[in-house]
Amino acid sequence: MQVFKFGGASVKDAAGVKNLAAIVQNYKENELLVVVSAMGKMTNALERLTFAYINQRADVQNIFAGIRAFHEDILSELFEPAHSVFNEVENTFVEIEWMIEEEPHDDPDFIYDQIVSIGELVSSRIITSYLNSAGVKSRWLDVRSYIQTDNTYREGLVDWEKTCASIRQDIPVLLQKEVVVTQGFLGGTSENFTTTLGREGSDYTAAIFASCLNAASVTIWKDVAGVFNADPKRFQNIVKFDQLSYAEAMEMAYYGASIIHPKTIKPLQNAQIELFVKPFLTPLESGTVINGEELQVKTPVIIVKTNQVLFSVSSKDHSFITENHLSEIYKILAELHFKVNLTQNSALSFSFCVDFVTSKFERLLQRLKPDFNFKYNTETDLITVRHYQTALLQELAAGKTILLEQLSCNTAQMLIKAES
Repeated sequence: MQVFKFGGASVKDAAGVKNLAAIVQNYKENELLVVVSAMGKMTNALERLTFAYINQRADVQNIFAGIRAFHEDILSELFEPAHSVFNEVENTFVEIEWMIEEEPHDDPDFIYDQIVSIGELVSSRIITSYLNSAGVKSRWLDVRSYIQTDNTYREGLVDWEKTCASIRQDIPVLLQKEVVVTQGFLGGTSENFTTTLGREGSDYTAAIFASCLNAASVTIWKDVAGVFNADPKRFQNIVKFDQLSYAEAMEMAYYGASIIHPKTIKPLQNAQIELFVKPFLTPLESGTVINGEELQVKTPVIIVKTNQVLFSVSSKDHSFITENHLSEIYKILAELHFKVNLTQNSALSFSFCVDFVTSKFERLLQRLKPDFNFKYNTETDLITVRHYQTALLQELAAGKTILLEQLSCNTAQMLIKAES
């Protein structure tokens, strides 16, 4: 049994859907579960719709019309006008249409999950219908009935016991009969509300299903040839890894490598399930395999996280920063679901770097204000280099304004002012 995950870039248009079907055709005799993301940049578009609706901007309907038109164009290229998938997609959009006609009253994170989740629901409907029309017997599955989470919207915490019990009860029988297509990124609460697992969470979805079903492997189909030591869009003379250990892949994901969602690796490591990262346009290429074999990496790995904010926090009475202060700061960050990317402290101040998230930034300021003095720098980028070499660090730092840097025996980090 195998799990395939196709990201937004692999299904960004009708040609992408056809390419997905061609790949799945080669595996249709196997037990196969397919996890799909929203098409193209639709998650970004749905985010814009969400924030426009929450702020009651005048362009809400225009954004929504553009999202609908994007999917309608893909549908018209793939199906005859009378196909039932048109109604299925329209019924999904109606749920959002009803919501945005009313003034927002719910928590913004709750609203976010109800709107943004439409991308995966529509994408999976279209892909399931096309697979069936292409001769691949397929079943659409609502992931919200299987991946059970708490009600932490935008960062749903998976209840593994309930989730695995639900997956194991129904899905093995379905896989014996047809390809199962479901949505990445989404979960459901006990109250039947939709949650999301965090941006780019479709990889994590694939790992959850694979772990619960004891799959032979997971394959993530990407628009690159595998896992590289740096982003091909940012750096030249990069190196593709043919193989990586679970530990190295987790380190890379933790520091922000966009190729794999940070939560993906651990469930696969626990079950000793191999993870393949392969190019969807040239599926016969080997890509990169991630498994339990320990391999020493000597090639420097460069990871860049953009849109960071650096805080420098001190006590109101100018006293030493103690463990009690740190505990309170971390409590605030945890409650607001910030992941800390870099820290450094001195006698009188504590500095930390987090992703700049507009919807949470003001809440963080308000939570810090009563007990701490602070200043912050936005528009910063965090460069992490694993297995670093001094000459490479000097090259990366050349001409940059370095706000904070930190070196350990194996990892170097530099927070720099973003270049305009």
